[in-house]
Amino acid sequence: MTSQGNAYEVALFGEFFSRDLKAILNRITLHSEYSESMHTREVAFEPIDASYQRDMGNEPVVLRAKKELTRKDEGWILYSYLKPESVRAHPEATVRPWATCHVVGDALSFAQALGHVRRSQIYKRGYLFRRGTLVIQMFQQEQVDPNTQEPIPAHPDTLWEVEVKTSTPIRNTQETPLSQSIDAVLEVQLLMKGLLDLRRQDV
Repeated sequence: MTSQGNAYEVALFGEFFSRDLKAILNRITLHSEYSESMHTREVAFEPIDASYQRDMGNEPVVLRAKKELTRKDEGWILYSYLKPESVRAHPEATVRPWATCHVVGDALSFAQALGHVRRSQIYKRGYLFRRGTLVIQMFQQEQVDPNTQEPIPAHPDTLWEVEVKTSTPIRNTQETPLSQSIDAVLEVQLLMKGLLDLRRQDV
């Protein structure tokens, strides 16, 4: 059951092979208001006591830091998700509590000062689209060179991933009911039907 006290992300997910890139790119572009290239660095952190939490039967909350590398002066964003709402409550889309925080300066040291340790890091390169209150990300993941810590360009056959989601956290209020955002992502699902399968995902 969604709570008015939480802010949420509403999302659908999909993936496709490179051979379908042009057709999918064209269709998303046709139904979007804006598009640009994206190259994002994402670093995942776990609480220092993550092992203890797992031993106690709890899944620790992962703290993520991301930075858009295509914009020179772009700062870091720290964000975290809680467990998605049940499929019974929201069968059509992933709805999960979502908290974000903009950080000026060294966000990675800040995350560690909050009692977290770095777990992993990836880069995402592709395209970003905007449609109303939604952002659509279409990307390939790049692995990190262990020696230089720089991204390794993805192999051409690497799977493309798609995320259709609300661009900012939303509260379930009379003015901004979650149903509006669910309808918005389902519109994109319908527009892409037959070309890209967008679906709910328990992430």
